[in-house]
Parts: sequence; structure tokens; C-alpha cells
Amino acid sequence: MTLENYLDLRNGTDVRGVACEGIVGEHVTLTAEAAETIAKAFCVWLITHTGKTQVTVAVGYDSRITSPALCDAVVKGIVSTGHNALVTGLSTTPSMFALLKDEDRMRETPCQGSIMITASHLPFNRNGLKFFSANGGLEGSDVKEILEMSATYRFAEPSVCGETTELSYLDDYAASLVEKVRVATGEIAPLAGKKIVVDAGNGAGGFFAEKVLAPLGADTTGSQFLEPDGNFPNHIPNPENADAMRSVCDAVKAANADFGIIFDTDVDRAGAVDENGEEINRNRLIALISAILLREEKGTIVTDSVTSDGLKKFITARGGRHHRFKRGYKNVINEAIRLNEQGENAPLAIETSGHAALKENYFLDDGAYLITRLLIAMANEAKEGRTLSDLIADLEMPAEAEELRVKFRAGVDFKTLGKKLIDEFSAYASDLYYATPADDNHEGFRLCYDDMHGDGWALLRMSLHDPVLPINVESNSAGGAVKIVKDLYYFLKKYDFLDVSPIENSITAWRKKKTEEVKEKMANSRTFVRNPIGRN
Repeated sequence: MTLENYLDLRNGTDVRGVACEGIVGEHVTLTAEAAETIAKAFCVWLITHTGKTQVTVAVGYDSRITSPALCDAVVKGIVSTGHNALVTGLSTTPSMFALLKDEDRMRETPCQGSIMITASHLPFNRNGLKFFSANGGLEGSDVKEILEMSATYRFAEPSVCGETTELSYLDDYAASLVEKVRVATGEIAPLAGKKIVVDAGNGAGGFFAEKVLAPLGADTTGSQFLEPDGNFPNHIPNPENADAMRSVCDAVKAANADFGIIFDTDVDRAGAVDENGEEINRNRLIALISAILLREEKGTIVTDSVTSDGLKKFITARGGRHHRFKRGYKNVINEAIRLNEQGENAPLAIETSGHAALKENYFLDDGAYLITRLLIAMANEAKEGRTLSDLIADLEMPAEAEELRVKFRAGVDFKTLGKKLIDEFSAYASDLYYATPADDNHEGFRLCYDDMHGDGWALLRMSLHDPVLPINVESNSAGGAVKIVKDLYYFLKKYDFLDVSPIENSITAWRKKKTEEVKEKMANSRTFVRNPIGRN
């Protein structure tokens, strides 16, 4: 493979690619040979950053169909260069970092780093690698360095290979979560009498029902898709996916459960469902964990850029500060770390996608840890006759919100054109009498509209990786979003390098909806006139 081929596998702070055939037009880019070479390069990276001459790397994987073969390739790369591999088998991404922080395990089998084989919520034919050192997940620049090394470095070929050891760590990881709940609640089975449904989407999160909830006393009847199956036959394991959330909400209602949990494939993200079968996701999830943490200590909640104004008001009312930052879980995490280093307490970094990283947990984005924190709150609230929903009862939700993904036409320099477009939109917006730039803008450009022209805001930004201009719109009034969308369309339609059909479709859908509402209103308002003698 060429340097360009390796660098094409970089996806932010991860390596991702097509790992098997199965989707028309998508050919394998993450081969076993590539995975083996990348593992060799990671060992060199660890040597450079630890000062050791021989390292041990833990290797785990999620339920994807290509994971075992890629694991074999990664292990081969590690041991063939004289290093040691600790194979943990089916694992979650957070557990692969937790292992490095487990003092008891590290005394027995010291590891300098770990590799998790996963592609999160992507389709079954994709897979990838995530890297950890004892300091946390690697940065994008580190991953780039490893991929460049994979293409150019001449790796050692020792006469004696390293050793391979097998150790399942998921049981230990689950036990640590159980212990945390017991200590925090003062009870062995604090969830006794609670029915909790888990939807693992056939990813790696099925362990949570048996190994965390059951020991705490919960009834997990009604849980679904707990068995690992990399074909993902039921729905995409993704808390952001509408079908997935609908499925777990229906399961909670069918089981008459008190709570529902959904994980993504590798369990670094989570969503939840309340006792009414309503999703606790995005702004509601952020509000819930914020309320729990801010009750313990005041501080700054760092989120991505698309969170609502209602959330900001909610956090402020609890003595916290809401700091909107850039999208991308690593961006949010690094910003929270930066604030803490400057002396500002920031206990939480969280994206609307469900990536949540707590300072108390090494700022690791860990869906299972997030849910564990919610379970503690659930148990404690129940003692007072309250539910988790009560903690966010005063969260003001926008009347309307939508995201439009406007694509750049093929072949254009979308990064340069996108920057130019946002700069021009900023200049355009500065002359509007009915809208003002937001004062907390850290990504793209956010414009706040007055009550008469949308009663909300719009955020134009560039996608982190794709030739897409995502546009987020939020309004506090019914019919406000389309006013904002129309204003954006007036500005954007002149750029011939954009496909503005998503905006046009949104406006058309609104007009159709209004027409149907008028027809229904007219039909309901028809009256029948009685004749003078009382007959119709």
C-alpha cells in the first residue's frame, strides 16, 4: 500500500476502512496486511513515547464479522516485531482504556498501550482501529504519524517473536461498574423492583444486562438484541439512529419498564429512554447528566456546537456554565481538559451524539459509565419517590429543530469553498437588522434571529471529514424554522457548487404540511344549516 492509501484510512483519531466485500461499489481498503503493518507502527510509536525497548499491547474487538481476522493480523504485527500481545477478545472501547488504568491488572500483566478493533456504528462491511496509551486515546496527529510510519518505516525482524496471552477483561470492567453503584447508593441491590430494558443492537453492549443490571437487582425482561452479531440484523447499533431509538422506545413500552438503555456497537456512546417510553437523547441526555453533576459541584459543561438554547438556560439555572464548542468528541474532550488545566472546573464533555466523557473517569467517552451514573441517580431519586424525568422536567425544548446536510458538488475544493462561503455569510449577516451573530461562536457561524423572523438560530459549519455543509436550525416558535431556512436559501442558492435541494425539499415539505392543515381546518369547520322546521 502507498502512503496515500494508508492516510486515506485516517478518520479523525481512528483508523477506519472497508474490511470486507458486501456493498456494491465499496471495495476493501483495510486489509489484514494493512492492519498488521499499522500494529507494528503503533508498537514503534509506543517505544518512542514510553522509552521501553519492548512493549505489551492489549487487543480487543467488537462484534463485527471481520473483527476476529483483523485481530489475528494485529497480533501478528505485534509479536512478529518482538513485542507482546494481550488478547482480550470481545470488548468495549472504554474497557480497553480502563484496562490500562486497572492497577491490579497492570501489576500482573503491564501493558503500555491497547488497540480496539471497531468502526462504531458504521455498516457491517466497515471496521477500524482505535489506539490508547496510559494517557488516553491518541490524537489525530498521532494516528497520522502511525499511518505515515506504516508506509515508510522498515520494521525490525527479531529472531525471537513476542508472546501472545489471552485475558477476557469485560467481566472485571462490569464488576467495577457494579461496585461503583453499590458504593454510591449504599445498597447491594439498589435496582431491586426496577425493570430496565437494554438494547445492544447486536453490538458488544449485551453484557450490561447480565453483568451489571442483574447483580444490582434489576429485572431485565424485555431486553433485546443482546447477542453479538456483526451483520446487525435488527437495526443499526446507534443511539442517533431514528429506527434504533424507536425500537428501544417500543421495547420499554411493551415491557412496561422503568428505564431503557441503548448502546452503540463498541459502547462508547449511549442513549436512554424514560418510564413513559420517551427518548432521553441529545439535549435531554446532556441536561440529565448535567443536573446530576452540577448538584454535586458547580462547573462548566462543555458540549458540541448544536445544543439548544433551552439547554443553556437549564445549565445556568443550576449554577453551571454552558460552553458550546466544536463538533467532534475529541474536540469537546480536549476543550474540557484545557479548561481544567486553566483552573476552571469542567466536570463533563459531551456531544449530542451520546459521546460523554467525565473528568472523574479520565475524560474517557464511555457509554456504560454514563449509564452507570444515571443508574445511581435513579436509585437515589426513587428513595424520594422521584424519577429521572423529574430532574429535567423544566428543560425547555425548541418548538422546531432540524439539520440540513447540503452537499458540495463532486470535484470541487470543498474545504476552500466552504471557508469562503462561511466568511461571506458572516459578512452578509453583519448587515441584517433582524439577526445578530451569537456571542459564543466556536465553529462555523451561528446567527440568532429575532422573534418576527424565526425566533431562533441557524448554524452553518463544515463537516469534519465530508464535502458537506451541515446547517442546524432551531426555533422557539411553531413555523419559525421555515422562516430561517428561507432566509438561508436566499443567501445560499447563488452558489453553483452547492446542491441546495435539501433546503428546497424542507421548504416544500413545510408548504405541503401547511396546505394539509388548512384543508383539515376547513373540513372541520363545515356546518350544517337546519331548515325552519328543524329537519336537515
